[in-house]
Amino acid sequence: MEVILKQDIQDVGHKNDIITVKNGYGRNYLIPKGLAILATPSAKKMHEENIRQRAHKEEKIKNEAQEIANKLEKVSLSIGAKTSSTGKIFGSVNTIQIAEALKVEGYKIERKNISIPEDQIKEIGKYTASIKLHKEVSVEIEFEIIAE
Repeated sequence: MEVILKQDIQDVGHKNDIITVKNGYGRNYLIPKGLAILATPSAKKMHEENIRQRAHKEEKIKNEAQEIANKLEKVSLSIGAKTSSTGKIFGSVNTIQIAEALKVEGYKIERKNISIPEDQIKEIGKYTASIKLHKEVSVEIEFEIIAE
């Protein structure tokens, strides 16, 4: 079944993508929740026209995301955490703390756009996080977990 996505869905596709999904997933989840519409020939024609009109705006948004990515490459974060004497963190550090540290630096990035290789970090040290600013623009930043 072909559908046109109305918004970004993680591990499925981005807004305005025409994708093929299993019939049950499309009929029972995507379409009833308003996440996608059925890709009929008339819907595809409307979709193409909308894409053409939006191309200029998308280019501007992509350029802005690229500028932010260039600035973020130079940023190095230090996140403080309470630790034991062996270097283990009480609790964990995840994308929430990274987003807050970026906010302090002056970058407002949603935590859902930040991904770290591990789900949670439980030891002090240096790590990298991937930030997705646009569907075609992502940047890797380094951050360090230090003991408070």
